[in-house]
Amino acid sequence: MRSVPEVSVLLPCRNVATWLPECIESLAAQSLPDFEVLAVDDRSTDETGELLRRWSARDDRVRVLEIAPGAPVTGEDEAPEGGLVRALDLAVAASRAPLLARMDGDDVARPRRLERQRDFLAARPDLAGCGTAVELFPRADVGEGYARYESWLNGLTDPAELWRDLFVECPVAHPTLMIRRSVLSGLGGYRDPGWPEDYDLVLRLHAAGMRIANIPEPLLRWRVRPDRHSLASDRYSARAFRRCKVHFLDEAFLPASRPLVVWGAGRVGKPLARELIRQGRPVSAFVDLDPRKIGQEIHGAPVLDPGGFESLASKAEPYVLAAVGSPGARDEIRTALANLGQREIEDYRVCA
Repeated sequence: MRSVPEVSVLLPCRNVATWLPECIESLAAQSLPDFEVLAVDDRSTDETGELLRRWSARDDRVRVLEIAPGAPVTGEDEAPEGGLVRALDLAVAASRAPLLARMDGDDVARPRRLERQRDFLAARPDLAGCGTAVELFPRADVGEGYARYESWLNGLTDPAELWRDLFVECPVAHPTLMIRRSVLSGLGGYRDPGWPEDYDLVLRLHAAGMRIANIPEPLLRWRVRPDRHSLASDRYSARAFRRCKVHFLDEAFLPASRPLVVWGAGRVGKPLARELIRQGRPVSAFVDLDPRKIGQEIHGAPVLDPGGFESLASKAEPYVLAAVGSPGARDEIRTALANLGQREIEDYRVCA
C-alpha cells in the first residue's frame, strides 16, 4: 500500500458520466501529487462506475467504492435519487490522509487547488478547515439568483466574515471544503438530520467554537445543473434550511433570556417566525417598513416600525433576527440597527 498521502479527496458520484471526464482530468492535473481519491459510485445507472474503474486502473491514487443497487439504506438513502451522506461516510472511512477535501464528480478543480488549500491550512493551524471562492459555470445557466449567491459567497474570506454571515446561507461551498480529519472525527462525521449535510457540518463546527475561512482565489469551477440533487430534494428546500437555522440558533447561538424580534414581516420573516415558534422560541415583535403591516399582529406579535423598535429596545433589550430577502436589504438593516446602537452578533444576527 502507498504511504499515507497528504490529502484525501472525497468524491461521491451518481450518474455524472457526462461530466466526470473533465473532473478526472482536473484532478490528474493537480500541482500537488501526494493525494488519494476515494470515489464512491452511488448506484449510478449510466457509465459513471465504468469511468471510475478505468481511472483507478491507470492511477493507483484512486480507489473506487460502490453502493450496490438494491443495498439496504436508511434516511436520506431511501430516496432513489441518491445517498450523499452515506457515500461521504464510506469515503471518509476508507480515507487515510490528515486533510479531507470535498469535490463532486461534475465539478472542475483548478490545477493548484489542493496545493493552495494544504499550504493555507499549514499556515493557519487555528482553523478547522477552509473553502475557496468559486466560479459558477456554464455562465449561460447562471441566472440572477445564482450570480448574487456567487458574489456573496466569494466576498466571504476572513473567518470573522463567515461567522457574521453564518445564518444568511452556508458560507462555504461544500465541494471546495478541505477539513482536518481530526475535526471531522471529533464532530462525529457527516450526519443525516433531514436538512443540508454541508450546512449542518459548518454550523456544528462553529457551535463547537471552531472557525473556517475561504481562500479568495476561485479554485473550483462549480457546475450549475437544473437537475442537481440539491434542487430536487426536500432536504435542500427553503423549509429545510429554516429548520436547520432555527435548530442551531436555539441550541447554540441565541441568548436564552432576551425576547426575540424578527426584523421583516414578509416572505422570509414570517416563515422564520413560524419555525421559531414551532421549535419553542416565541417571537415578541416584528419590525417592518410597510405601513400596511405596521400596527397589525402576526402570530400574536405586533408589527412595529423602526421607531417602535427603538422604544422597545430601550426597555426590553430584545435580540433581533433580520430576515428580509430583497436585494440590498441586508446592508440597509445593518445600517439601521447600527444607528440604533445595536451590535451585530451581540444584539442581532442577519438570517437572509
